[in-house]
This record gives sequence, C-alpha cells and structure tokens, in this order.
Amino acid sequence: MSEHIRVSVADGVCTVAMHRPEKKNALTREMYLGLAEAIERSAADPAVRCLLLTGTAEVFCAGNDIGDFQKPRPAEDPDAPGPSHRFYFGLANFEKPVVAAVHGLAIGIGCTMLLHADIVYAAPEARFRLHFVDLGLVPELGASRLVPWLVGKHKAAELMLLGEFFDAAAAERMGFVNRILDRAELLPNATATAQALAAKPQEAMRLTKRLLRPDMPPLIARMEEEREILAERLRAPETQAIMANVLKPKR
Repeated sequence: MSEHIRVSVADGVCTVAMHRPEKKNALTREMYLGLAEAIERSAADPAVRCLLLTGTAEVFCAGNDIGDFQKPRPAEDPDAPGPSHRFYFGLANFEKPVVAAVHGLAIGIGCTMLLHADIVYAAPEARFRLHFVDLGLVPELGASRLVPWLVGKHKAAELMLLGEFFDAAAAERMGFVNRILDRAELLPNATATAQALAAKPQEAMRLTKRLLRPDMPPLIARMEEEREILAERLRAPETQAIMANVLKPKR
C-alpha cells in the first residue's frame, strides 16, 4: 500500500484518503496501486458496505503527477493490468455505494473519479477542471461518455475542450456534486452519509445502484478506447513537448 494512500474501516465504511499534500495529492503509479488495492479489498470484504473517497483538508486531487508519467516503467507482465487500469475499472465496476468528500482542487482524474461516485459533497472553495486537451491528452475513466450524459453535449464540450476551472456552485448546478458544505462539516457529513448507506439492505442497494448507472458495456468499452488513445497521446511529440514545458524548472 502506498504511504500516500490512507485506508481505515469502521462502521461498515472503508475510508480511502489520498494524502500527498505537498504535491496536491497528484497521483503516482504507487498511489494508483494503493487506490486499486483498497477498492479491490473493499469489493471482496463483506464487512465493507460503503466506500468513502477523500483527500486532505486542503485538496482532493490535482490530477496525475506529470513527472511520474515521464518515469521509465518497471518490467511487468504485459498481460496483467497495471495499477491505473485496476483503479479505473475497479472503481467503475464497484457494486457498493461510493461517497466522495471534496476539499479544494479536483482536477483531471481528481474530477473524473467523482463521476463514479454515487454521492459527492464539496466544500465551498472546491474547484474543478477537465483540462486534458491543454496537456495534449484525452479524457479518461469514461468521462467522454459520462460528462455528456450528466450535463449534455454542448456543456460537456465547453468543459472538456476549453478546460477551464469551475467552482463548487457550478459543479452543484451541473450535478457533479450533491451538496456544498462548510469545510468543517464536509467530512463528518460525508462519513455520516456513508454510514447511513452501509446500514441499508445491501442487495437492494446493489441492485438499485446497478439500475441507476448508465449502460455498463458501452461505458467499459469507451473506457478501454480512451485508454488506448491516451497511451498514444502520451507518446506523441505534441504531448511530450507540453509535459517537458510543465516540468521545466521555474525561474
């Protein structure tokens, strides 16, 4: 388990907190592995009846660590899914309820993972961004299908082609979040909601969640398509130049 992923279980709720505040909880390969393992264990553990995703008191997740993108990958079984693949599809296929508590920034993957939560609470200062194009990339985690489903085609194009920040009030209007809560109330309320969900009849919960989701086979197919294109984009000269500029030491 990554030192930057903190996991605890109480009252039927598995709380998974991203904790790398010095890097705004930007995700590394090791953090993806920690998230994937927490989700897989929660899925298999009958004592876990709800998942709660959160970050630190200042930030939820500022996206992928671009420097980590550039590191050489260790030799692995080419037929085995990697950490990010395990996280993406483990979260998408998770049958138990998922609650998220969003402090501060939710950028890139920090925003798209919220599309797979069932209930999302955010602090007033939370800010969201889908800036994949600006990095020379494409959306992931099914966002190219889920965001239009959530907000409509034209608004989705505005969010993902322009890639501008939007605040918690806009996120609430568009349906990215359920409620805006003061920072001090955010995690306690999210935890209480997760505990309430954990106390409900679980088979009825599972079936209702399945019925509420968009059609899963096309979503999973789109996620696979996004990952293939994303892998190509990461090798593209355009994207490499953008990332090199981002990583260039600032004077």
